[in-house]
Parts: sequence; C-alpha cells; structure tokens
Amino acid sequence: ITLKKKKSPIYLQALLKVYVYVLYLSVHLIPVHPIREDGLNPKSRKRIMPDLLTEPPAIDPIYEAHVYCNIPTIAERSMEGHAPHYFKLVSVQVLIRHGDRYPLYAIPKTKRPDIDCMLLPSRKPSHPQLEAFIKHMSKGSAAQMDGSLSSLPRYPSHSLCEMGELTQTGVVQHLRNGQLLREIYINKHKLLLSDWTAKQLYLETTGKSRTLQSALALLYTFLPDFDWKKINMRHQWSTIFCSGSCDCPMRNHYLEEEQRRQYSLRVKNNDLEKMYVDMAKIVGIPTRQLRASNPIDSLLCYFCHNVSFPCTKTGCIGMEHFKVIKRHQLEDERERQEKKLYFLYALLATHPLLNQTVNRLQRIAEGKKEEVFVLYSAHDVTLSPVLSALGITEARFPRFAARLVFELWQDGKRPKEHFIRILYNGADVTFQTSFCKDYYKRSSKPMCPLEKFVNYVKRDMFLVFNSTSYYDACRRRPL
Repeated sequence: ITLKKKKSPIYLQALLKVYVYVLYLSVHLIPVHPIREDGLNPKSRKRIMPDLLTEPPAIDPIYEAHVYCNIPTIAERSMEGHAPHYFKLVSVQVLIRHGDRYPLYAIPKTKRPDIDCMLLPSRKPSHPQLEAFIKHMSKGSAAQMDGSLSSLPRYPSHSLCEMGELTQTGVVQHLRNGQLLREIYINKHKLLLSDWTAKQLYLETTGKSRTLQSALALLYTFLPDFDWKKINMRHQWSTIFCSGSCDCPMRNHYLEEEQRRQYSLRVKNNDLEKMYVDMAKIVGIPTRQLRASNPIDSLLCYFCHNVSFPCTKTGCIGMEHFKVIKRHQLEDERERQEKKLYFLYALLATHPLLNQTVNRLQRIAEGKKEEVFVLYSAHDVTLSPVLSALGITEARFPRFAARLVFELWQDGKRPKEHFIRILYNGADVTFQTSFCKDYYKRSSKPMCPLEKFVNYVKRDMFLVFNSTSYYDACRRRPL
C-alpha cells in the first residue's frame, strides 16, 4: 500500500486500520466474540485450529514413533467431561486399544527383544496402584467371564515376554487411563456412585490376554470400588466387534482392494526396497522372507523399550533402517486417506459396532439407567476403521492404549434434548466428524445433537454405496 502525503491523517489512519485487518485475516487468527449466556465463546474453542498457509512440516518418523509408543511420563491433560454447567453427563462409552505389548512377529535369525513381562512396582514405568492391582487380580475367581476368557491370565507374568503379551508399560498405560477417567467421570460427574451395580456396566473384550488385561487395568483405577462379583466380561470373537452381523461380502472386497493399494505403494518405494535388501543380507535370509516377518512390529518394540536393534555377524539393523520403514508406514497412512478404499471398508466394518453404540445411547436418552458406562477393549484394527468411518481423518493411527470416548449429555434447560461429544486421546474431535462438521458452522451449541449421530449410523453411512441399509450395502457391487 502506498500512502500519499496529500491524504489527510484521518484517511491514512483508516487505511492503516484496513491494512492491519487484512494482515490479521491472512494468518487466520480467530477474532474474539462476545461471551454467550452459557459462558462459552462459540468462535474461540480450543478444538478449532487455524488453517496454516504454509506447507505442512515433513514427516518425522522418530517423533511419530515416540507418539505411538505412548511411554507414561508426565501427567496427561484431557478435554473429557467438559460442558456448560447446566448440562448433565448421562453416559460414557469407551473404546480402547490394548497397551504396550511384545511383538507379534519375530525377525528371523535374530535374538528376541529382552523384555521382562513380570510386574514389578519398583521398576519404571510404574504406578502408585500397581502393587494393589497385582494383589487384586489374583483374587478374580468371582468374576463372570464369557467362554475362553475365564482361562486367560488376569495380568502378565512371564520373565521373558511371550509373543503379543502385555508388558508392564501396557498395564501402567491403562492404570493411568482409568485414573484419569475416574477423576473426571466418577469424582466430578458422579456417573457411578459407590453402590454401583453390574447392570450399569457393559464390558466386552476380544479373546486375547492383552485386551482382557488392559480392560481390567483401566477398570481397577476407574471404578469407585473394584468388586469382582460385579464384573461381567463378555467375549467378542471378532476384532471389528461385528457380533452377529459379520456377513458382509463387500466389506471383504474393499479390504482386498485396500491391500492391493498398500502393495502397489510399497513396490514403488525404491528406498524401502533397498532397505529391505540390506536388512535381509544382515540377517541372512531372502528379502521376501524378511518382508513377510513384518519387521516394523518387532523394531517398534526395540524402539519403545529403548533396546538396541538386533545384530548378527554380518552387521546390525540400525536407526536408518527403522526410519525408512516407519516413514513408509506414515506415507501409507496418508495415501490411505486420499484413496478412500479404506474408508469404504471402514464404513461396512464398523457399522455393527456403531449401530450398537447408537442404540444404547438412544435407550439411555429415553431414561434407561442401565449400561451407563461401556468399555470395549480392542486392537488398532478396531479403532482405526472406527475413526475413518466417523470421518476423523486428521487422527493419528491408534497408539498403544489409545482411547476413543463417546459422551452423552442432557441439556438441563431442555431435558428432552441430548448431545454427544467424541474425544480421541483426550482431544475433542466432535466437529471433525463427517456428520457434525456442517452443524458446527451453523450453530453455537458446544456439542453435536444425538440425532445427527443416529441419522448418520442408521442412514447416511450407506449413501456412498447408493444403499439404504447395511444388508444392501454389503451386497451391492460398485458401479
């Protein structure tokens, strides 16, 4: 802007104000608006982030690996339980990924990571209630466990971890999760009182010791009083929690297409292929065999537990190998969001679980007092498609002990109106969901109406398939 001398000072001052305001808008700062009567500022909520005009930073595989490990260090801050003072919390449903575990795969011809799965309160990371947890878990005969769950150990107890076994880190992660949720939902919102009953809980886990133990660790520090007689743990055989609605041919079709996409991206990555060849030479096996052993799963265990990567007489697998494989993994996640094949799979994979969630929320909104706290203990392959199906595209891949929370709130001024909040690892992602993005733009309400979620699960999830029901979408071939 050129300021000419002949212009009056008033004119120049006005022009300068316009210039400053243009700069202000150009960096997407959020202006301050008057506070509403409910005490909230609708245009400056913490969950709203400005759109940056600069290029996103380059992927840092080491940073992302640290986030994935989720090593318990400092106290976590969260947005769970936040609402205007006249709102009442009436239900909480939590979907967790199990905590830190030993690898599911081994790199051939290398020594397994030396990780101790005995629980020792004196060893870091620890928790003030770890010792009491160990003692309480040894008295679990009164619990009601479905099927094969009754034969699973209540806590890890091997001096050398077994494949896929929960580690002490994994136990501590969920003791911390339970403690955090207790402070919010029990101490503050009184969701469960000291005389809580078994009917107020709904607990479900897959048949793996790591998911059962993760659920028990969270419940131990969450419940007002951990009473084995009130613990009724249901067994879910499917990792996508599809229960009796698992027959879906098109879900399998989209999963196969997604796997082809993954393979195509991998073969195009020359750096990745070179790294696999180099690693295969170090361990003395064919490259194809090394790739099939899924080395990133094992390497993440070394990384998360600060153990040196494996060596042979030929050499050592190093941080550069790890970086290349992890970077490809992150690039794969980014392309997965763009190609939409995984999204189509996710819609069909998660509908049974989301439908069960919606039905329960509707019953509670109608006045039912049962199952006000729900816990599903699951895997990354459970949480990841749920996040995708909800449209939360910015979410990171589920870390160890990740949690996804659905809160149901009743408006104290209009008791018939109910709203939901959705939180991922403590961050409010409600208005990132595909069914509530537009609502946020038009409304000053701090939450999403329950009916928006209901309509999405019951109807709108199927529109992309040109269908009106889950059954039809599962069988309608794409055009």
